[in-house]
Amino acid sequence: MTTYRWTLLRAGRLLLDGGGMFGLIPRVVWGKTVPTDDKGRIELAHNCLLLESTNTTRPLKVILECGTGDKLDPKMAEVFGLDGATMESALIAAGHDPASIDAAIVTHLHFDHAGGLTRRVRPGETPDAVVPPAHRSGDADAVKLTLPRAEIIVQRQEWHDARANNSVMTRTYFRDHLDPLMLPLPDGRERLRLVDSPRPYPAGGHPDRSAQPLGSAAIRRTEVLPGIFVLLVPGHTWGQQAMMFTDDRNRTVVFTPDVMPTVWHSGAAYSLAYDVEPYTSMLSRRWFLEEAAAADWLLCLDHEPKTPLVRVRDNGKGWWNLIPES
Repeated sequence: MTTYRWTLLRAGRLLLDGGGMFGLIPRVVWGKTVPTDDKGRIELAHNCLLLESTNTTRPLKVILECGTGDKLDPKMAEVFGLDGATMESALIAAGHDPASIDAAIVTHLHFDHAGGLTRRVRPGETPDAVVPPAHRSGDADAVKLTLPRAEIIVQRQEWHDARANNSVMTRTYFRDHLDPLMLPLPDGRERLRLVDSPRPYPAGGHPDRSAQPLGSAAIRRTEVLPGIFVLLVPGHTWGQQAMMFTDDRNRTVVFTPDVMPTVWHSGAAYSLAYDVEPYTSMLSRRWFLEEAAAADWLLCLDHEPKTPLVRVRDNGKGWWNLIPES
């Protein structure tokens, strides 16, 4: 079995509206424990992981999640509270060349998770894509692939929804981080790999809120690279996925998407206003936490600003607590 040593990459701050992040939960409830700034925004983080395989002749290097990146214009960068850090800068600070990365896997293709797949063109560079103004995430017309040799792995459903802009948000899927993914890799292989992981519930129905998924996570996961698996966790988007691997300390690590972006979102009804299906998010969160507790997963939460690494434990009251792990 291929195992991985890993590094948590802090790819910068993100500020989002507290009401949007807690959906139907009233501020009088979440505001007791979650601080906001003078604009009502809560502080989040762009968390990414760098994985390096430990038992191969040439270590396989994989990035999980890519953050917003550097393409937003100054006005929008201020709206979202960006601080200039990116997945690329965090990777370089950790001593790794972005051109050395073999693959990148993203939970979904919203700009704050996949925008960092591309970056602004720098002086002397040839752009990988030039994008019309209506389809840009910022003021950069020309963009470059941040990880030029990396295969990009995402769910097929997510790719199709991103290309069609199927979202409750009007500006979150942008062509300046989607179009370049269709360029071939330097060796001629396709850069973009689309995955069809099994659904937790049958398509076209409305499962009862107590319904169990169709088999365990171990059955529904898809191995996309040696020892790295993806698992469909719908609700925030229809094609959102979690990523799972075994590390060099024999721990099952699961990179957790926006089904539970922070430690504040472990409650049953704590779905985001940005979710395409809040009810599905609620169901996904329940079975996800149940599986995490039963299998003792070590979770890495994608937007948690302080304690992104947690274990899940039964609280004896029909739900679960998140226990921080260093």
